[in-house]
Amino acid sequence: MKKIIYKGENILNVPNLISLYRFLAFPVILFMALTGRENWFVILICISLVSDIFDGNIARIFKLQTNFGAALDNLADLCTYAMALLGMFLFRWSEIRPHSWILYIFLAIFILSYIIAFIRFRKIPGLHLYSAVSCGYAQGIFFFVLFVFGFFPWLFYLVVVWGIIAYSEKTLVLLKLDDIKRGVKGLYWLLKKERMQAE
Repeated sequence: MKKIIYKGENILNVPNLISLYRFLAFPVILFMALTGRENWFVILICISLVSDIFDGNIARIFKLQTNFGAALDNLADLCTYAMALLGMFLFRWSEIRPHSWILYIFLAIFILSYIIAFIRFRKIPGLHLYSAVSCGYAQGIFFFVLFVFGFFPWLFYLVVVWGIIAYSEKTLVLLKLDDIKRGVKGLYWLLKKERMQAE
């Protein structure tokens, strides 16, 4: 594969192409949702959700991680999950409405993490904390099950509470970091590193 160098990184690789697909699929999925084409929406959103599992894992396994790729993956994730949420509101809201209070708490914390990132660093928070990555997988499974098999309240509460914990941690990490960088595992490891440097 031909190299394309951006800020010293080779950004033309398989995981970045998968992330790029998810980003480019965003307007198509939006069109399917807004025009009521539920079957096509479900097919395309499920492809994006499944592909989200592959890009990060391929990057880690084959040592293809880049700062550009982390930011692109985060942007693609944002677009994918925005579409999944839109589909949830358009096609499954009658089932979820009685439980929506906890979803609003999660969305407030989620949005807060992005606001803090933009205020402090003027860029998308391309962090891949262990909690946020595992939460993303859990949310992907939830959306896939929701659109294909139906709504299960226990799974909904599990992933939403998980999301609240993960993005609360992400918000705290963003407040402590001097810059957004790869390799930050979580708040515990960040505090441990600070203690070691202080000794």
